[in-house]
Amino acid sequence: MSRRLFGTDGVRGIVNKELTPEMALRLAQAIGTIFDEGSRILVGRDVRLGGYMFKQIVIAGLISSGVKVYDADLIPTPALQYVVKAEGFDGGVMITASHNPPEYNGIKVIDSDGIEIPRDKERVVEEIYFSGRFRRVSWRSLAHEAVRYPEAIDIYVKAVLSHIDKEVVRKKRFKVVIDPANSVGALTSPRIARELGAKIITVNSNLDPFFPGRIPEPTVESLSETAKIVAETGADFGVAHDGDADRAIVIDNKGRVQWGDRTATILAKYLAEKHPDLPRRVFTAVSSSTVIEDVLRPLGVEVVWLKVGSVGISRELVKRGGICGFEENGGFMYPLHHPVRDGGMTLALLLQLLAEENKTLAEMYDELPQYHVVKTKIPMDRDKAVRVVERVSEHFKEYRQITIDGVKVIGKDFWFLVRPSGTEPVLRIMIEARDKEKVNELLKVIKSIAEEVITK
Repeated sequence: MSRRLFGTDGVRGIVNKELTPEMALRLAQAIGTIFDEGSRILVGRDVRLGGYMFKQIVIAGLISSGVKVYDADLIPTPALQYVVKAEGFDGGVMITASHNPPEYNGIKVIDSDGIEIPRDKERVVEEIYFSGRFRRVSWRSLAHEAVRYPEAIDIYVKAVLSHIDKEVVRKKRFKVVIDPANSVGALTSPRIARELGAKIITVNSNLDPFFPGRIPEPTVESLSETAKIVAETGADFGVAHDGDADRAIVIDNKGRVQWGDRTATILAKYLAEKHPDLPRRVFTAVSSSTVIEDVLRPLGVEVVWLKVGSVGISRELVKRGGICGFEENGGFMYPLHHPVRDGGMTLALLLQLLAEENKTLAEMYDELPQYHVVKTKIPMDRDKAVRVVERVSEHFKEYRQITIDGVKVIGKDFWFLVRPSGTEPVLRIMIEARDKEKVNELLKVIKSIAEEVITK
């Protein structure tokens, strides 16, 4: 086993193959050890297979280390994160593999501020895991059991709604399609929209760990049927979540799937004008489009580029202050609520935005600079992916580059990012250009470099 456990966001693996019960128990004991004895820890899970099993194992490992466990059971990640902070818990553990394929599950560790633990704490957990330096309390301290905590979802929904002018939104009687990917977003997003007076059409809303409606990752391809429903029903827009509902990919009223960075650009502009008192900066990963700079620069808003990974964005947002944080994958962070990715909050903000603007979402997207987009991945191990990044950087050395995570190359009318994934053994490629032929040309060059590395 590698001496690292944590990837971009938590520990993930194929159930009973890479993420085993034995591994989960050791990890839970290590997690419990970093919290003080007697700490209150909130545990939740999404709908994935193995989730119930891992929840019981995690609870056992935490209790053995002397912490008090509260069980929220099925809950979106952002809901658990909000409740950890708002209700004064010392930490939390979320059992989820987010957008990964159905055979995966994972474990995220939440700090007392409701954000995933920082990288230095991840390394402490890993050191304890591998060394076996677990804190095990006396048998006399094991009398308490996990306490059920079903009120967590109610607390979260009420908090989301507190940031919205409910009467203004309700008067519009919006029609919204919600696709929670057969997972825990079904427990919150329809409630949020209903409370805001929307007529709701749900798709893939029955809880099912096999994800029969579509894969957990919301993409253009996986959302094709949902997009048709949005267009054919005359909905104002649609929202699709990933497996733990911290992402929201939007489908506009024309049935077009919009990437998260374009939605975030619209929301960031709206929030910058609505909250002029907030620090004039936004935080995003290098995987996001440079369109954000085109739109926000005239408003005097700085774009801070960071490594891919919501944890780093959240912590920079807290540390330095800003209007919002986001990722191109649909993760949007609204600091006046909670500085973490939150699909339910994103849905509510979109309803507020539409209620205040005399435009459709499609019109708002069409006002943004238009790019042709390709997002793909090539299976390969991390070492080869790193070599591809080095070769690509050298090939395009005459262009502006951001190298904090892979290499982002920025030209006059294009940009692309090539980086090793932090959650899968793949090389991720993202390309945007004004001209479709330029996209194809860049993709051909990058794939050629990758093929050379793979075959050597």
